[in-house]
Amino acid sequence: MIVLKAAQEKVLAALQSVAGIVERRHTLPILANVLLKKSGSQLELITSDLEIQIRTTAQLDGDEGDYATTVGAKKLGDILKSLPSDQIVSLTANQNKLTLQGGKSRFTLQTLPAEDFPLVQEAADFGPAFSVPQKTLKMLIGQVHFAMAVHDIRYYLNGILFVAEGNSLTLVATDGHRLALAQATLDVDMPKQEVILPRKTVLELQRLLKDDSKGKEGEPEQMIEMRFAGNQAKFTFGGLEFVTKLVEGKFPDYNRVIPKNHKNHITLGRTTLLASLQRAAILTSEKFKGVRMNFAPGVLGIASSNAEQEEAKEELEIDYGGDSFEIGFNVGYLMDVLANMSQDMVTVSLQDANSSALITNPEFEGFKYVVMPMRI
Repeated sequence: MIVLKAAQEKVLAALQSVAGIVERRHTLPILANVLLKKSGSQLELITSDLEIQIRTTAQLDGDEGDYATTVGAKKLGDILKSLPSDQIVSLTANQNKLTLQGGKSRFTLQTLPAEDFPLVQEAADFGPAFSVPQKTLKMLIGQVHFAMAVHDIRYYLNGILFVAEGNSLTLVATDGHRLALAQATLDVDMPKQEVILPRKTVLELQRLLKDDSKGKEGEPEQMIEMRFAGNQAKFTFGGLEFVTKLVEGKFPDYNRVIPKNHKNHITLGRTTLLASLQRAAILTSEKFKGVRMNFAPGVLGIASSNAEQEEAKEELEIDYGGDSFEIGFNVGYLMDVLANMSQDMVTVSLQDANSSALITNPEFEGFKYVVMPMRI
C-alpha cells in the first residue's frame, strides 16, 4: 500500500512540525518513532514523549484506505532532508517495513506496530477555549524563556508561569537568581488561568509558533487556541494539536520579587552595554562569572578579573546623576537579558550595592527583569 506520495518539502514540513519532541534515547524504543495513521488521502502524524503529544494532519495522497504504523522519526527526517525539495517521494508499506522512494534512491525502514504506540490520555475536564495571536505568545516566550531553571530540584522552576486574566497575559520565569516577566494586553477577555508550562513545552512552542502577524495578504492574524485542565494544557495552531502535562507546584510570588522604588536609574544603548559586558566576560573565571559595575555621575565602569590575576576594564559615558557605588553581578545573567531584547535602549534601576537590580525596556512597558547582586 502506498501510504503517501507527495513533494519532499511537503512531507518534511509535516514531519518536522511534530518531530521536535522525539527523544533519541528513551526507555520505550517506540517513542523514537512517529505514528502514521492513514484514512483516505489524509495522513495523521503523531509523536509523544509520554508528557507531550503533537498531532498534525496532512493531505499527502497515496492509496485510498486505512492504515497505521510507526517508523523512526529521526531516520525518516534525515533521509527526507537528503533528497531534493521538489522531488516526489513515496512511502510504501509492505509487511513490517516501509520503503521510501525518491528518484533513483530507495530506503527500507523497519516499523513497530501502531497499536503499541502509547497515546497521551487527554483530560476530560478542559476549561473554555480562548485564542491569542501566535506572534504575541512567541514574543512573550522569547523575552522570558532564558530565565527558566534547568534540572532544578525545585521542579516548579523548570518552566514558565502562565497567567491569563481579563485582557492581560503574563509569562514569568525564574531560576532563583534572576526573574523575567513579560506582559501583553490583548483584545480578548480571558478566563482566569494560572498554570506552569514545562521547560520542554515552552521551547517547543517557541520553535513552532509563527511570528508574522498576518498570514498571506488579506488573511486573518495567525492565532493559537488554548484550553487548560487540572494537569494538562491543549494548544491548537497552524494545523497542529499540542497536548502537554503541566508542572504541579506553587510558583514563587513574583510580585514580591520585583523592586518598586529604586531611586537610581540609567538608560543607555543596549548593544553598547552588551558589547562591553561580552568583552569583560572573557576574563572572568569559568566558575565565577562575576563582573563589577561602578556607577558614578556621568560614567559607568565595568571590570572583571580571574584567578590568573588578569583583568579587563571598560568605561561607558552615561547620563546619570545618582549615587556612586560598586555592585557585582553574574555577567551571564546580564548578557542573557540584553541578547534576548530587540529594542535599542535599556533602563537599569538600582537602590544600592546589596539590592537586586531591575532592568526594564523604555519601549515596551510590559517587560521586567530582576537580577540579584553577587558578592565579589
